[in-house]
Amino acid sequence: MDSSPLNRLPQDTLHQIFCHLPLRQIAAVKCVCKSLHSSLSSPSFLHLLRSQSHTLSLLSLKPSHRHVSPHPTLYAFDPESNQWLRFSLSFLPFSSLHPITSSHGLLYLWASLQVQNPRNAPNQVNSRKALVVCNPLTGQYKTLPQLGSAWSRHGSVLAGSNGTVLVLTELAILYYSENFDFTDDGFTNNWLNLSSNLPSKPRSPVLISDFVLTLCDIGSPWRSQWAMFKAQIVNMEKTMQWVRVEKREWGDIFDILKRPRLVKGGSDKKVYLVGGLKNSYALQSSCTTILILRLDLESLEWEEAGRMPVDMYRCFVESSKFKVFGGGNRVCFSAKRIGRLALWEEIGEGKSEWRWVEGVPGSGDGLCRGFVFEARIDAVP
Repeated sequence: MDSSPLNRLPQDTLHQIFCHLPLRQIAAVKCVCKSLHSSLSSPSFLHLLRSQSHTLSLLSLKPSHRHVSPHPTLYAFDPESNQWLRFSLSFLPFSSLHPITSSHGLLYLWASLQVQNPRNAPNQVNSRKALVVCNPLTGQYKTLPQLGSAWSRHGSVLAGSNGTVLVLTELAILYYSENFDFTDDGFTNNWLNLSSNLPSKPRSPVLISDFVLTLCDIGSPWRSQWAMFKAQIVNMEKTMQWVRVEKREWGDIFDILKRPRLVKGGSDKKVYLVGGLKNSYALQSSCTTILILRLDLESLEWEEAGRMPVDMYRCFVESSKFKVFGGGNRVCFSAKRIGRLALWEEIGEGKSEWRWVEGVPGSGDGLCRGFVFEARIDAVP
């Protein structure tokens, strides 16, 4: 690139050329060389892009907690171009980075922070877990108040607008918001500590607008029985006030699915329920396929959104379990030893399609977890 004609162009001209590219191409160009990376990361270019509202919807992978890379990277699949993208996270001055979720163009990660010991052991350094919020496209980041390691191992993290973050476990829920006055009683290290008040561990919780929706197993040790619960996150006190979401007309809707999970829909009025379709009500019933149901949160009416094709489902039959992630109009599936992802996507007018996603990066058993990352240049931590 030292002899490239691009280096002879004024920066303003270079910025005007590249600002007309789609965001996925800008992200690719930044990886070409240090010169382009520096030019396309400059404040003047980012300001130019913010005025044009570039957005890129990606399916990002969560790394395994057992896998710590010396070169931390976020891998994301772009369904539009059918390509895998790689975002370097080396700009973060932390270790043990684990991306877990995203919201409004920002990426949330667990990270290990080095903390000096008290005066009685000044030469010792401890490692503590904290949530880091960043924009991989701009390299900007900030650290939220530190939490214990137990929260990073067992908590489900939900992120929303206005810097809202929730960490949910079976017994307690931590709540953080940039709009809170942290001088009130009840705050622990700038986090509001609430009693969970749920009958069991929350499964696949989703944050929709100003409320949390989750599944809980209210059955016995011998037989699962799933139910849906909802709680508002405004005007919270010491305990989350959950209400069961149910309707008599639903009948045995939860009994026909094995390992049901929730996936956030494309609007605040929709949510998906995904699971294996049982062929009977027997305790060890096998499944015939994977079913996607759509719930209208206003009318509380269900409809079938998708059913995995038989040829595709055969690859999942031999696996003891599968993982589900996604959001918007896409749901992704992974299972052990398959080596690729199954992707369901709504394409409008009541139509949908299934396809395989090849070339999944990383190693291991292939049981991928992930989340939707709406990449944006104008997102500021």
